[in-house]
Amino acid sequence: MNVLDGTGWSLQSLTAGPWIYAAVTTSILLDVFLPVLPSGILVVTAATAASATAAGAEAAAYAPYAPALLPLLLCAATASMLGDLAAYHLARRGGTRFGHAVARSRRLTAAQERLGETLARGGGLLVVLARFAPAGRSVVSLGAGATGRRLRDFLPWSALAAAVWATYGVGLGWLSGRWLGATWLGACVPVLALFLAGSLAAYVIRRPAGAPAPAS
Repeated sequence: MNVLDGTGWSLQSLTAGPWIYAAVTTSILLDVFLPVLPSGILVVTAATAASATAAGAEAAAYAPYAPALLPLLLCAATASMLGDLAAYHLARRGGTRFGHAVARSRRLTAAQERLGETLARGGGLLVVLARFAPAGRSVVSLGAGATGRRLRDFLPWSALAAAVWATYGVGLGWLSGRWLGATWLGACVPVLALFLAGSLAAYVIRRPAGAPAPAS
């Protein structure tokens, strides 16, 4: 498919323009409350298109409007941390309303049952792991606020989790764009890697305390 002849949609045509930053930021801010939002997919897709364009891909006409990697990284990391803080404060002030909101969400309820106890005894590094696990960010941020954990204990790990997650997503897109170009295959490969990281994070978090680590 030629991205310049107007006969179809390409990654670069879909991500061209400053709107992509707003879309990425909004999706990441809200997916702590709505874990079904495709924030990670948006990040890696935009990064793939940005990397391919920067490398001189065939769609040079989109270059002036393509997302840039550093602003994309900063948007993703900042939105992730701000979303965590919003969820933390909402849960801290919400009391019983938070419990009712979780009870209405089958996905959040299941995630809380799977991750809650382990996160409570696992320390700060599990906040980083949970950022990759399905609904893990929601459980950690809302749970930290609901249980009254101090902000100074939660915030540094939230910031680290945001930076690691954003760097991973943008880095995946950058590598894929350089190797595979701004193609749908170039976007699907990092998306698959993102889901694999989420599955691995969920497995590590659910592993019972004292269980031996997987052999390296």
